[in-house]
Amino acid sequence: VAQAEYGGYYQAVATGLYAKRGLQVTIRQGGPQVNHMQLMIAGQIDFNLGGGRAIEFAAEGLPFLAVAAMYQKEPAVLIAHPNVGSDTFESLKGKPISIGADTRAGWWRFLAARFGYTDSQIRPYTFNLAPFVANRNLVQQGYVSSEPFLIQKESGIVPRVLMLSDAGYLGYANIVTTSRRLVEQKPDLVQRFIDGSIEGWYSYLYGDPAPANRLIRAANPEMSQELIDYGHRVIKERGILDSGDALTLGIGAMTDERWKAFYESLVAVGVHQPGIDISKAYTTRFVNRRVGIELKR
Repeated sequence: VAQAEYGGYYQAVATGLYAKRGLQVTIRQGGPQVNHMQLMIAGQIDFNLGGGRAIEFAAEGLPFLAVAAMYQKEPAVLIAHPNVGSDTFESLKGKPISIGADTRAGWWRFLAARFGYTDSQIRPYTFNLAPFVANRNLVQQGYVSSEPFLIQKESGIVPRVLMLSDAGYLGYANIVTTSRRLVEQKPDLVQRFIDGSIEGWYSYLYGDPAPANRLIRAANPEMSQELIDYGHRVIKERGILDSGDALTLGIGAMTDERWKAFYESLVAVGVHQPGIDISKAYTTRFVNRRVGIELKR
């Protein structure tokens, strides 16, 4: 849903960065009841932040691909009570873990293969913190930039926070995907959307985030300014967007080497079969151009 973690897109709408490129962009919120891929398959959305499963596009021959990776670090975390396990993923083996359907089909498979988790540990995640607060043995998924803050603020619990990227997970996040048809028939439109989004992120991180924040709160009135400010600070401080290859190639950067290493790490733990042509999962033609990087100054 609308929050600081998607601030760059709201900033591009609010400050006219899309409009100056001739685009009228409508941002549709997600949530536990929204199947983004079905909407894109049906042609109801043009771009989808669902590229974490892009390798499955290639494996299954689906006509979609990743066109930009806004997050160089996966911000997903597992959150545990201070009495549960230790500060290692290994210590959560056998513990009840609350995750959503997308996570179960995505990075959960990596953790399960690497640390011996089983599906019997899975509990449904309803985007509600009440079950976690009530059950001192429960572990849940979250974002480093939101749920830890909310848990501490609402309950006083200072939770353990384990970042997926610290578990050896090499995947990008906040990946923009679209259809091959749009890439082939309207590459200029794709380029304008990606450039506008990247500039939106630079503006949100290093400029005045207030325009985006107003849109976020209008779209999601339950989102407090305090939480937005926390999320903005954490994604900036932890280099979620602006680190690694993005430091030289610009936000949104993707490289063949990183995709190859990610794929091989998943093959090594049995998540994917060897022999998938991952070049069909993504394209770098719209990124690595240093668009908007001067806005950091």
